[in-house]
Amino acid sequence: MGTKELHYRAYRPRPFTKEERPRTTILFGGLTWKHERLIQGSLERMGYRSMPLPQIERQDLDIGKEFIDVGACCPTTFTAGNLARTLMTLKEKEGEEALKNNYLFVTIGACGPCRFGQYHESYERVLEGMNLKDFRLFLLDLLQMEQSAPGGGLEISMPLTFGLVYSMFYGDLITDMEHATRPYEVVEGSTDAVVKDSVELLYEKLRNRPIKGKKIDSLLWHVFTGYFVDALKEVRRLWDEVEVDRLRVKPRVKITGEFWLQTHEGDGNYNMKRWLEKEGAEVIPPPVAVWMDYLINMELFKLEDAKGFVKKYYLKKFAVESIARLYRMVYNKLRKALNNIPNPMPDQRKLKDLARPYFHYRLTGGEGHMLIGKALYAYKNKQAHMICELSPYGCLPNTMSVGAMAKVLGDYPDLLYAPIEVKGDAEVHAYSRCQMILTEAKRRAKEEFEQVLEKTGLTVEEIRNFEEDHPELRKATYRVPHYGYAGTASNYAMHVAKLMGKI
Repeated sequence: MGTKELHYRAYRPRPFTKEERPRTTILFGGLTWKHERLIQGSLERMGYRSMPLPQIERQDLDIGKEFIDVGACCPTTFTAGNLARTLMTLKEKEGEEALKNNYLFVTIGACGPCRFGQYHESYERVLEGMNLKDFRLFLLDLLQMEQSAPGGGLEISMPLTFGLVYSMFYGDLITDMEHATRPYEVVEGSTDAVVKDSVELLYEKLRNRPIKGKKIDSLLWHVFTGYFVDALKEVRRLWDEVEVDRLRVKPRVKITGEFWLQTHEGDGNYNMKRWLEKEGAEVIPPPVAVWMDYLINMELFKLEDAKGFVKKYYLKKFAVESIARLYRMVYNKLRKALNNIPNPMPDQRKLKDLARPYFHYRLTGGEGHMLIGKALYAYKNKQAHMICELSPYGCLPNTMSVGAMAKVLGDYPDLLYAPIEVKGDAEVHAYSRCQMILTEAKRRAKEEFEQVLEKTGLTVEEIRNFEEDHPELRKATYRVPHYGYAGTASNYAMHVAKLMGKI
C-alpha cells in the first residue's frame, strides 16, 4: 500500500504585474486616518490606486475572533477583523471575482517576541476562513527602502519610501498640533475642522510632489528641499485662526504602550485619547517617528556593542549616525514650520540610559526599553503629570515592561503611572483604573498652577487683561516656552509674567 507524502504549503500570493496596476486597488491600514490619508497621497503620486481600510470599530473585534486564534492579542484581532469586514463589504458590493482581481492587501512585518511578526499569519487565516485564498496579500519588510512584491506590480522605490516617511512625519505633526490645541479651543469643533483641512492640504502636496531622481539624488532632494516645509507654512496659517484659552488648568497625560494601541484613535483602545480629553486632560500623543528613530538607533547600539568584531567599524558607525542625524534634522525642520508646537523626539541614548537600571536595551521586542525610558524622561523633565501605558492583554514585551515599572515606582513613588491592559471589550474597567490616577493628576495640576500664581503675584484676571492687549497669545500657533512645569496653564502663566516684567 503506497503512502501519500504531505507537504506544508505556506501562503503564496498570486503575482501582481505592472499591467494590472492601473485597475488594481491597494488596501492598507493600521495607523490613524490622518496618516493613512497622507500615505494614500504618496501612493497615488507613484501611480498606484489605493484605499485605506475603514476605521476600526468594536464589531471588528467580534469578527476577528471568528477567524483567528482566540488567544491572539487585541490589536491582531481588531486588525484581522477589520480586514475581514472590508473584504466582506467589497465582496457583497462588487462580487468575489472582482475582489480577487481588482484588490490586494499590503502589510508590513518584523521579527521578535511581539505578535507583530505574525500579524500576516492571522490575515492569511482570514483569507482561508472566507475561502479567498486567491486574494493577494503581500508582506513587506519594514526596514527595506527598496523592495518589490512578486510580479513587479508593487515596487517600493526610494521616491515612494521618502513619500511614505514624509506622510508619517506630517501625520505625527498634525496629531501633535491637534492634541495641544483641542483641550483649549474656544470654539468647540474648530480644532477638528482645521485638522481635516490640514490633512487634505498635505494630501494634495504629497500627491503632486515632484519626483527628483531615483536614489542618491532623490535622497538629497527630500532632505534639503523646502517643498515640504512650505506646505506646512500653509498649514500654519490655518491654525493661526484657532483661538485657545490656555488658562484652563488641565493635567498633561503622556500616552505610551504597545505601538498599535498607543497610536490608534478609536474603539481599538477604547478611544482613550478622546476619553482623557473629555475627562479634562491634555494628551501627549506618541509619534510614529519616535519608533522609527528607535529602530535606527538600535542598529547603532548593536554596532557599538560589537565594536571589536566589526570590519570597517568607524565607517559603518559614521553611516548609521549620519542617517540618524538626517532623520532628526528633517523632523525638526518640519516642526519649526509649525513654530515648534509639536513635541521634539526624545534623545534615544538618553532613553536607553534612563531605562538601563530597570530594562536592558538589548531586550528588544515591541517598544523594548522605550516604555521605561519614556516614562522616566517625561517625569524627570516635567513633561507630564501622568503616564498612561496601553498594553494588549497577554503581550509579552509589555508584560515585561509593566513588571519593570514596579521597581521604577519604588524608586520614584511620585511618578503617576496607569498601566491599562486592553482586551477590547472591557472599557469600563479601563476607564475606572485610569480615572483613579487621573484624579490625583488633576489635583497636582491645580496645585502647580496655584503655586505659579503665588510665585508671580498674578491673578487670572490680570492675565486675561494682558491677553486683551496681546491677542496673539490666544492663537493656537503661539508657542509657550517650558519653564519647568508639567502643566500648560502653569507655563503660560509664567510666560505672561515674564512678558509683564514680573519675573
